[in-house]
Amino acid sequence: MKVVLLKDVKGSGKAGDIIDAKDGFAQNFLIKKGLAKPADAQAINENKSQKAAQEFHRQEALKANKALREKLDGTEITVQVKSGANGKFFGSVTNKEVADKLAEMGYDIDKKKIIIQPNIKTAGVYPATVKISPEETAKITLNIIN
Repeated sequence: MKVVLLKDVKGSGKAGDIIDAKDGFAQNFLIKKGLAKPADAQAINENKSQKAAQEFHRQEALKANKALREKLDGTEITVQVKSGANGKFFGSVTNKEVADKLAEMGYDIDKKKIIIQPNIKTAGVYPATVKISPEETAKITLNIIN
């Protein structure tokens, strides 16, 4: 019996897949628990249109992420930090401070997506990376001043 999975089923497939299941498994487990519905013409057409819509939205998100990467790539951000008499900072520059500066510039970037390699404890110029998506990363420059 052909069924369209409504939810992910371990060992059978992911939501939206059309699978060929044994009659008893399909009737007594998948359909009864609401995990699948019979694959008639209407269900198959709905499934195709949903997959097309998902693909369209995924492509749009990829375009938006690429545009954001192109805008961010090479951006220089200046962060002013309080320091002691010898020029050492009280603490270090954090992702939150960089995310706040990006927000002031009009970019809505989560602080968890900003990667600063060394602990920044002195003034200078440092590289940083912004992971926009798994496919897109932007390189920015941090200018840290007292």
